[in-house]
Amino acid sequence: MSVFVEVVAGPTPSAPNLTLLHGWGLNGAVWNGVRDALSASYTLHIIDLPGHGRSHGAPVTTMDAFADAVARAMPDQGHLMGWSLGGHTALTLAAKYPARVNRLATICCTPRFTQSADWPQGKKAEVLAAFATRLGTNYAATIRNFLALQALSGPTAQPEMREVIRTLYEAVEAHGAPDVASLAAALEILKVSDIRGLVPTIRQPSLVIQGDHDALTSAASAQWLADTLPNSTYCLIQHAAHAPFLSHRESFLGHVFSFFAE
Repeated sequence: MSVFVEVVAGPTPSAPNLTLLHGWGLNGAVWNGVRDALSASYTLHIIDLPGHGRSHGAPVTTMDAFADAVARAMPDQGHLMGWSLGGHTALTLAAKYPARVNRLATICCTPRFTQSADWPQGKKAEVLAAFATRLGTNYAATIRNFLALQALSGPTAQPEMREVIRTLYEAVEAHGAPDVASLAAALEILKVSDIRGLVPTIRQPSLVIQGDHDALTSAASAQWLADTLPNSTYCLIQHAAHAPFLSHRESFLGHVFSFFAE
């Protein structure tokens, strides 16, 4: 598996490293709206997750292998920020490679995506299964539906959510369509991965960012994550859905800069 990383120089050669991990079905271009602001303080390492964007190779089938592939593209040390699947991966990396992660930020992330008897905060397994089934027959429509779901805020999408959806569409197209088999493999990882047992071992200072109208990951899940991480700060962004770094950019950046500057 070849994992692509784009390095964006910071203000000085000694600027701290910050690695960014995107969500399922997208690629590093999703960070374009905040990359200039972040690179004013940090050297950015923008990774395309395995099987996404410009990262190519055989599908990765376990979260351990997924995280290890990402680790090979990361700097030896620095901060780490992940969104959705990227946040799930970031948590795994912080637990597996604690000496390489100084501070950790997760965005709309959950330690277990699927619902179970002891995890009512998750989504029903049928939701991910439906996406997997449709991927093989109509990739474009599946991705469009998934991106629209990420932009929902409350019972109906607010007008500004149209801009979020447009930005997400542009990110999907920026580096070419991902391999459908790799997307399906990543969905299977999301369906079975449960890293709740790792969370109490993550000692790095952590920021948990969540949108209160997120249709994909619940505020209850994010609250559990913040409560269980030994050294965490919880930030619930009002009226935000699954992509607060797009819909509530200034509020998001304020929280991120304050946290990483501590």
